[in-house]
Amino acid sequence: MSTKFINTLPELITNQIISEDTALRIERYFESKEAEAPHKLFVVFGILGSLLIGSGIILLFAHNWEYLPKMIKTVLAFIPLIIGQLLVGFSIFKKKSQTWKEASGVFLFFGVGAAIALIGQIYNVPGNLEGYLLTWIALCLPLVYLLKSKVLVILHLVFATYYTCLVGYFGNGQIPWLYLVMLVGVLPFYYNVIKNEAASNGFSLLNWLFPLSLTITFGAFLDVSSSILYLVFILFFGLLYNIGQLPYLKILKLRKNGYLAIGSLGVVVTLLLASFHRYWSGDFNYEYYSASNFYVPILLITLTVVTLVYSHIKDSLKPFNLFRYVFALYLIVFIVSSYYATAGLVLINFLILGLGITTVKTGVDKYHFGILNYGLLIITALISFRFFDTNMSFVIRGLLFITIGVGFFSANYVMLKKQRSNQNKSLNN
Repeated sequence: MSTKFINTLPELITNQIISEDTALRIERYFESKEAEAPHKLFVVFGILGSLLIGSGIILLFAHNWEYLPKMIKTVLAFIPLIIGQLLVGFSIFKKKSQTWKEASGVFLFFGVGAAIALIGQIYNVPGNLEGYLLTWIALCLPLVYLLKSKVLVILHLVFATYYTCLVGYFGNGQIPWLYLVMLVGVLPFYYNVIKNEAASNGFSLLNWLFPLSLTITFGAFLDVSSSILYLVFILFFGLLYNIGQLPYLKILKLRKNGYLAIGSLGVVVTLLLASFHRYWSGDFNYEYYSASNFYVPILLITLTVVTLVYSHIKDSLKPFNLFRYVFALYLIVFIVSSYYATAGLVLINFLILGLGITTVKTGVDKYHFGILNYGLLIITALISFRFFDTNMSFVIRGLLFITIGVGFFSANYVMLKKQRSNQNKSLNN
């Protein structure tokens, strides 16, 4: 971005928008910023190099592993760990660049994992994969703060998510509470990144990995009946969306705000799945609900309300956004449907339609083609899904699709003309 801006400086000088002295100061400023920042490709290749070197060492040992004495195996098991510690120590005490710290941290992270696995195999230490992952993650957590490494946070989240899936989905039905402990362990670091490094690529990646990890693992904490499942997921995705609307995240572009994107998409998909007739014709018998059917929704509602109150205090609730309150509206629909199933079915369709219309309006107001087409896709999906619930003739279905296609084209064409008209007015002024 800075290179493109610097290339436009001669044109700005020619048109007498800025002086040559100002252009020179701007150029020097961007040059100093680029000199301070580590080269992105160098960081990537440094991390990849650490992974390849570590993998190569392990493969060299593995070739003749069965024929080596136990003592030699033990020494070799600790070699990657010792090398990693030396590299980390060198990076810290010599005050090397962040690239050095990231690469050495990754090497040590996998060195710890290799040492634990090899010692367990050499001495036949009993255990399972879940315990191994938990020990590995816990031992490497301090490295995140010692090296201030975003890559280690990413590895921490990936392996914590894997651990949770093993315990919650493929285990004995246990609830993986330790995942929450692992998540809380990196929250202070994440908060510091939000406060001080909001422009970095690592921050953008963390904004996607945190909500993605929560979405993948959320089902492992649920023990609810099928009739309340959609409600719980609407509350969960509504919470993610409201987190994405907090002051520090709201100002980001959508590609950097995973909470907003995943929350919005999750709400729409869950609502569309819940809009089928067979769901609302089910039996909502509260006598068969377990305790988790009540405390999970209450917890999610409480967290969402707290998020909304905080946004209100920070004056971050404006302009009005229907997605922020969809959790409350769906809760009302759910309660109504438990007494009048047909009413719930009608209301849920109107709720989806309202989300589509308000999204289209937001896209038009902001001259944002992505938001506009997202709203049109919501309306299109709603109409398409109703084909499975109704006995429409193929002629009506064909006409509806033609109408939707014309609507897509017309909306984008009108907004494009409006956008060009406003640009011409601004240039004339």
